[in-house]
Amino acid sequence: MLSYQHLYHAGNLADVQKHAMLGYMLDYLMRKPKPISYIETHAGRGLYDLSAAEALRTGEAEKGIGALSGDLPRDHPYTLALHQIRDAQGPDAYPGSPLIARTLLRDIDRLHLAELHPQEHAALERALSGPGVAIHRTDGFELAQSLCPPEPRRGLMLIDPSYEVKNDYDRIPRFLAQVARKWNVGVLALWYPVLTSGLHQPMLRALTDAHPGALRHEVHFPPIRDGHRMIGSGMFVINPPWGLADEARRIDRLFASAKKR
Repeated sequence: MLSYQHLYHAGNLADVQKHAMLGYMLDYLMRKPKPISYIETHAGRGLYDLSAAEALRTGEAEKGIGALSGDLPRDHPYTLALHQIRDAQGPDAYPGSPLIARTLLRDIDRLHLAELHPQEHAALERALSGPGVAIHRTDGFELAQSLCPPEPRRGLMLIDPSYEVKNDYDRIPRFLAQVARKWNVGVLALWYPVLTSGLHQPMLRALTDAHPGALRHEVHFPPIRDGHRMIGSGMFVINPPWGLADEARRIDRLFASAKKR
């Protein structure tokens, strides 16, 4: 249950989709001067070294951010965060979603990050400890329930489990229904894998039925290697910020142009 480590997959195509959408949403929320809360249920280590043996072994970053970084708009929040972190940490650094959020957010904003894996939690503390950041070694679903509604009330929650625990697919619709009732103004963003088995589909049907106004966006790509079950990446966003549908279409064009090469 605690075996997943994102270093093998950091900077892959799924990260590009997820982090581009995250950057847009955070940027939108900060257009008002009021503070926001950012909650992440499965934070990982925050900062990844794409020259590490684990990252090189899969080659996923090369086909993800390595192939698409030149096509991202220079003024996109995701691009700005990536460049700022690489200027500080070196060209092989890649920020996970908590570090992207910390880089983009302001001193008035508050971050709550949950990570249960002991090594990933320790690395997360090294990468992100500081004012306004609370790092919790606890179950992210339980933390989110205990925090909601957070203070400040405006904000965003990113739910990004590894799905190694198969009952996550059953747990998530109930979890999101509870959180949406408690935090009805929060932007609730769920990442999920698109799988050849279709294991994600019942979860999505339940979510769509319960949240008809949510935004669902998927990108599809070939398996990274023979036998790999993930053939795409999805985001399901409750209370999507204005303009997120347009951002999703820009991401579609980004992926379409990459496929033509």
